[in-house]
Amino acid sequence: MKLSARNQIKGKIVEVTKGATTSHVRIDIGGAVITASITNEAVDELKLAVGKNAHAIIKASDVMVGVD
Repeated sequence: MKLSARNQIKGKIVEVTKGATTSHVRIDIGGAVITASITNEAVDELKLAVGKNAHAIIKASDVMVGVD
């Protein structure tokens, strides 16, 4: 699989929580955890499950930074 997104971070799925239409998939990337919100259909099609390896692919046009 090749993608244009440059921010591809490999990790391991540590939690999949399904809601009515959307799932939250938590991926451990070496101590930090990234959470993705994707459709339940995508979870099923990709056969996502705790313990499987996965890539967090981040594609954004802007990154915002805030401070207190």
